[in-house]
Amino acid sequence: MHRPIYLDHHATTPVDPQVLEAMLPYFTEHFGNPSSINHFYGWEAEAAVKKARETIATAINATPTEIIFTSGATEANNLAIKGVAEAYFKKGRHIITVQTEHHAILDPCLYLEKLGFEITFLPVQNDGILDLNLLEKAIRSDTILISVMTANNEIGVLQPIQVIGKICHDHNILFHTDAAQALGKIPLDVQEMNIDLMSLTAHKIYGPKGIGVLYVRRRNPRVTLASQIQGGSQERGLRSGTLSTPQIVGFGKAVELCLENIVEENERLQGLKDILWNKISNLQGIHLNGHPTQRLRGNLNISVEGVDGSALLLGLQSVVALSSGSACSSTSTAPSHVLRALGHSEKLAYASLRFGIGRFNTETEIDRVAETAIATIKALRSI
Repeated sequence: MHRPIYLDHHATTPVDPQVLEAMLPYFTEHFGNPSSINHFYGWEAEAAVKKARETIATAINATPTEIIFTSGATEANNLAIKGVAEAYFKKGRHIITVQTEHHAILDPCLYLEKLGFEITFLPVQNDGILDLNLLEKAIRSDTILISVMTANNEIGVLQPIQVIGKICHDHNILFHTDAAQALGKIPLDVQEMNIDLMSLTAHKIYGPKGIGVLYVRRRNPRVTLASQIQGGSQERGLRSGTLSTPQIVGFGKAVELCLENIVEENERLQGLKDILWNKISNLQGIHLNGHPTQRLRGNLNISVEGVDGSALLLGLQSVVALSSGSACSSTSTAPSHVLRALGHSEKLAYASLRFGIGRFNTETEIDRVAETAIATIKALRSI
């Protein structure tokens, strides 16, 4: 069966063969529980987990004890937001976030609203960048947490995280960022960027699904969290449950591979994206969504005038696999909340395409996708 060209790498990525190779022994030969510290099988697993924890910590300039393994970025986000809310509610009940965040941030915040917390959902500018003056004005004496995504999962926009983190620390407010789309694609340094809590996941960087990390700062300031899963002492008591050694090993290997070639891969992705954009943008009525340069190299999100959004995706699906927004919202009939926040009409927000270019894509594939997209748009406009 013919398989379409895969350009949905913001939704998920294939597991790199080298990652799979590193994982396989921990399903069979080295199958021990890393918490079983009284025998050889447990020691093997514990050593593998320790190595991966150190690799991930080094990648973001953290210490291994600050790395908490979770089932993914969604759980990490929930632990960060709900954990801070429960631990610091006596200090304040005000949280600030952004309208263009992933639903894994927005929904926990809406949940906390029902419990009596006040949430400020800040708008963004037309290019998707947060207005820092609005952020400063939104801060109150009872603000306990600010959460701003590093790289947007739909439009690829990179927020000025280091500046936002400094604003938070100047006001003694904890700063959390969902960096699931940023890890392995841009340099991340939790010290330099003033980050207190950071959510990560493996399946966006050619690692396995079902494994994530929450970085929790231990010094200056020491962050306190209320655990959301009880039942054991794993992960400093913040996240109970048997650690999945194969997935953790895969996460560590995926991070290692990304950092080996981050500069070269970014240049390659930028080149492929430029080819795609230069060809499609020759058509009239094509809008680039998000800041033109302050964005992930492999992301191209466009809106197309004069076509029906559903028909556009349908016309492309035999040749290319892509989406019009977040994979987590793909079953929703509503237009992208991110594109609506940029000021797009409902119709234009519907008629959008998110191209996520990845490690295994080639120039030949990009040429074919561009030709197909142009032909499809012209055909729909002619109807």
